[in-house]
Amino acid sequence: MTDMSERDVVGRLMAASAEGLAGKTVLVAGGAGFLGSHLCRHHLSLGARVLCVDNLSTGRIVNIALLLDHPEFRFLRHDIVTPFDPGEPVHFIFNMASPASPPKYQIDPIATFETNVIGSENLLKLARRKGARILQASTSEVYGEPQVTPQGESYRGNVQTMGPRACYDEGKRAAETLFYEFHHRRGVDIRVARIFNTYGPNMDPEDGRVVSNLIVQALSGMDLTIYGDGLQTRSFCYVDDLVAGLMALMYRDGDLAEPVNLGNPGEFTILELAELVLEVTKSRSGLVF
Repeated sequence: MTDMSERDVVGRLMAASAEGLAGKTVLVAGGAGFLGSHLCRHHLSLGARVLCVDNLSTGRIVNIALLLDHPEFRFLRHDIVTPFDPGEPVHFIFNMASPASPPKYQIDPIATFETNVIGSENLLKLARRKGARILQASTSEVYGEPQVTPQGESYRGNVQTMGPRACYDEGKRAAETLFYEFHHRRGVDIRVARIFNTYGPNMDPEDGRVVSNLIVQALSGMDLTIYGDGLQTRSFCYVDDLVAGLMALMYRDGDLAEPVNLGNPGEFTILELAELVLEVTKSRSGLVF
C-alpha cells in the first residue's frame, strides 16, 4: 500500500461489501457477542435485513441494545444446538456462535464442543435449505501450540485433543471438517475465516484475555499482571479491521472454500502492551510479573 492509508483500505472493503446487500437477509449466529454485534451493526448500516440469533450464554443484550428498535433488525433468542428455521428467506449466514475466551468456554466444555460441532451442522443444514452462503468463524487456535511462526493456512498445527482448551480448539477443527464436507458433498457455498487476536468495543470486561484483563486492571487501579518475563509476542487486530476482512471474504464471489487467516501481522511484546495500556489510561498501576 503506497497511496492508501490503512483506514482507507478498510473503508473500501466496507464499501465493496455494500454492493448488492440491500434487500438481502443476513443471519448472524452469536449476534449479541463481541464480533457478532459489530457484524449486525455494519450490515444494518449497509441496508441489509439482520437476523440476530443468540442464546445469551456469553452474548450480551447491551451489545445490541441500540439495534433492537431498527425496523430491519430481528433478535431471536435461541441455542443453535437445537435445529431451527427463522421462517423467512436467508441469503447469508455468519456462524459466530461460540464462547471464545478460555474462562468462558471452560465453564461447560461439553456445551462448547456441542455448539461448535452440532450447532455448525445445524447452520450448514439451514444454509443448504435456504440456498445461503455461510461463513464459519474459526480460530487461530486450530494450530494448537504452533511450532511454525507465522502460521500459514497450509500449516497443520501441533494440537492436543485432550486438555482444558481442547473443547474449543478441537470443536473449531471439527467444524471446519463439517464445512469442508458440506461444500464438497452437498454443494453448500462456504467461507472459513481463522481469526487471530481481536480487540475493541463490546468486549466483555470479564472476557479473560490479555487486552481486556490489562485494561480492567489499569482502570481499577490494580497492578497489571504479566505472565513470565513479558517478552512473549502477540499481534492484535482492531475489531473494525477484522469485520472488514470477514465481509470481504463473505462477499467476494468465486470458490473460496479454503481457510483464510484474518488478523494483524504486526507483533509486539506483552510488556509493550502493558506499558501502552498504562500510558493510554494514565493509570498509576504498577506491573507484577
